[in-house]
Amino acid sequence: MISLQQLIGLPVIAMNNGKQIGIVQDAWFDEHWRMQGLVLEYAKWFAMKVRTVPWNSVCSCGEDAVFIKDETQIITGKRQLLQRGFCTGVIHLKDMPIITVTGSQLGRVSDVYFQPLQDTQIVGYELTDGFVSDLIEGRKWLKAPRNMNDILLGQNAIIVPAVSESELEPVAASNFRG
Repeated sequence: MISLQQLIGLPVIAMNNGKQIGIVQDAWFDEHWRMQGLVLEYAKWFAMKVRTVPWNSVCSCGEDAVFIKDETQIITGKRQLLQRGFCTGVIHLKDMPIITVTGSQLGRVSDVYFQPLQDTQIVGYELTDGFVSDLIEGRKWLKAPRNMNDILLGQNAIIVPAVSESELEPVAASNFRG
């Protein structure tokens, strides 16, 4: 299992020539919050275009780099097309509250986890209650429900079943290696 925060900041390298193509800045997701690809750094704050790598073009990803076949895997497109992202986008997961159907807030998303190169579905969430709470109590881990119909990934909140509150597990901040 790998966390998205582990990928952000990694170099993207072409396997055919060893050239660094860019740095992972973010990830983008479809309407079901399956990861579609990686967003590479962009030079300007108000850039209209963004460079992306579709997830199916990633050959491997490790602790120190992400590899793609070659530079032709890079897609340049309009920034507006990236509706859902982790850090950026119209709707973004980072800091989104996770709330049970009974109205209890379990925390805010600080990281998401997925199985690298197997599936792009989020398998778990690392939750924070804020800096002080993280220091005192640590962050929490919430495994994503097997049936994605049990979870609503909305525009402003993630709604989960009431039983999710009892399924929270402690985790050291950004140190989960499942």
